[in-house]
Amino acid sequence: MHVSRSFQRRYFIGGSDARVIMGDDEAALLRLWREKRAEIEPEDLSGNLVVQLGLATEELNRRWYQTNTGQMLTDVQRRIRHPVLRWMAEATGAVFEAKFMLPWSFSEEAAAEKYMPQLQHNMWVVAARSAVLSVITGGGKWVEITTHADPLYQHLIITAERKFWRCVESGEPPRLFGVEPPKPRIAAVRIVDMSASNSWAEFADLFRSTRQAFLDHERSKTELKALMPEDAKEAIGHGIRAKRSKSGAISFDLLESENSRAAL
Repeated sequence: MHVSRSFQRRYFIGGSDARVIMGDDEAALLRLWREKRAEIEPEDLSGNLVVQLGLATEELNRRWYQTNTGQMLTDVQRRIRHPVLRWMAEATGAVFEAKFMLPWSFSEEAAAEKYMPQLQHNMWVVAARSAVLSVITGGGKWVEITTHADPLYQHLIITAERKFWRCVESGEPPRLFGVEPPKPRIAAVRIVDMSASNSWAEFADLFRSTRQAFLDHERSKTELKALMPEDAKEAIGHGIRAKRSKSGAISFDLLESENSRAAL
């Protein structure tokens, strides 16, 4: 597995740029556009404590990930450009991203959604099927989040980046692309108490009250199927009609009134 890291990307679009291009912050998008056009210098983040904590914990993050998963990270900070889209670049191999987040702004869903454009961009460039987001929080928590390539969303990212790069070349200010990232698939690990939910209580009561009726209903279908002659296409009686399909599956219908004719 290989590791990507942000660096000066004035002449092409990297994964961290994809987050801005696919985001909803117009001021950040225009700043990135001006940076790519060399009209302004890249933002000085030396005074941003969260960014500096991310840089300071990056090596620790990698070591912690390797120790806890047994996965080895190689080619740290190695970069390539896409063979066709020369304005795209990212690290080689499978995608790994190490991030630092403050505890009050962290949830697995929020982290995966925030970095989804970056992860999908990186996976597309290196043709990786999955990516790992390794997050350390200020509360002393470490979380590993795995996400998979989404071809449709990757297509939207590339379309947005093409439009952005044309704006860089033409001088026309870019506009927000306005696409929601796909909902991340997070592994279910929590046990949740739903006692305070009125809706949960309502449907829980309905589930309990209809449980036995459901079991009786399923048992009756099994018994009726067993009673239906093997050479019968339909069986009718006592307000029920059973139909056998060409594949042999049997389905049931309720009749408004019992049909008096005998089944053939």
